[in-house]
Amino acid sequence: MNNSSPDIPTHPSADIAIIGAGAAGLFAAIWAAREGPALKVVAIDSARTLGAKILVAGGGRCNVTHHAVDERDYSGGSPELIRRILRRYPVESTIEFFAECGVQLKREETGKLFPTTDKARSVLDALVSAAHSAGVTILHPLRVESIAQVENGFEIHFGEECMHARTVILCMGGMSLPKSGSDGHGFTIARSLGHSVTQLIVPALVPLTLPSDHWLTTLSGLALPAELTAIRADGAQARSSAGKPIPPVCGAVLCAHFGLSGPAVLDVSRHWLHLLDVDPNARLRINWMPGLRSESLEQEFVQTKGQSVLSFLKGKLPERFLRAACLQATVDPASGVQQLTRERRSSLVQILTACEVIPNGTRGFTAAETTAGGVPLAELNIDRLESLKCPGLFLCGEMLDVDGRIGGFSFQWAWASGFVAGTAAAHTANADSAIRS
Repeated sequence: MNNSSPDIPTHPSADIAIIGAGAAGLFAAIWAAREGPALKVVAIDSARTLGAKILVAGGGRCNVTHHAVDERDYSGGSPELIRRILRRYPVESTIEFFAECGVQLKREETGKLFPTTDKARSVLDALVSAAHSAGVTILHPLRVESIAQVENGFEIHFGEECMHARTVILCMGGMSLPKSGSDGHGFTIARSLGHSVTQLIVPALVPLTLPSDHWLTTLSGLALPAELTAIRADGAQARSSAGKPIPPVCGAVLCAHFGLSGPAVLDVSRHWLHLLDVDPNARLRINWMPGLRSESLEQEFVQTKGQSVLSFLKGKLPERFLRAACLQATVDPASGVQQLTRERRSSLVQILTACEVIPNGTRGFTAAETTAGGVPLAELNIDRLESLKCPGLFLCGEMLDVDGRIGGFSFQWAWASGFVAGTAAAHTANADSAIRS
């Protein structure tokens, strides 16, 4: 249903109201309706374009999931709690669901799974069709202003209009891509119903910016494999909430006119931002020759004879990058390797294998693929994703303090958490119906 201004009956009601019809919301709605075919299930979304995040995901192809997913692919909440949700709806179930909906998935070399059509629209159409087939009513664009818990359920307010629901699933997204509808309003509603939200809410999977005169910005358009580590000003590695060092992130880095992008940068961005909260001089250490340590490259330099710096390094990195790196290290690329002073050699080795970069910001939530932070998992019955603060309220998707690395992991969290919340809400509504009858 794609009404420009959906009609709301004077005294509407629903057994289950899903607030937010993105990936997690549509999935929750489908499974709630399948689990409770006699229930009235309504999905409400404020976005004019339904499923906008799905449509732009994966460059318009939609990276539906990854072939191997576990709790180590996520940050935020307790790994044990995340694992319990993921096990309820594994990757195999995702593949089977979309196959039943007529969407075959293909695995690429990276392990990412995309629809064989290479069109995100195929994924969204399948979800909407499955929702309609299950009997879900979709209302959009319709913005929920507030939700109040009442004696026999919830009152959902749309300005002057109101809808009653016996149970509510809240999945309004975080703050990434606010034009899609996830503008942080869901957090306001969660707070009004007794929940807290993590102190730090930051963009995740987001490009990082550098000062306009930074030497890497002159290499705009150049993509290189690299190893990135978020480090403190004293050189110590960033640590997880559990106190363990966060391992380096390996992948492609894209130099851009504004700073840095590419898969590895997107993955490390949330770690840098969290470290920045406690260390204003937090930085990134970049090894442009992943797998090679500074000491090893230094030794290669020492042992090399009869070659210029450029010819020695040319097979290891693109010439354009090498010339810029030599300029930064005040090294003439045409000079002989043996002519380098120890100071100049060490400076160049440092730039190539342990280059320290201090970003001056990010491209913000408008460019972020997801949100780091949200409602803590500890505030939910993790086996049902039902609120411990407000019975009858369920939460899923990006609203929770869980964010996956790049590669389809955020979508798999949406499918898994949507399934758990949707089926649990249906069980609650079914039980309530049995009591009333």
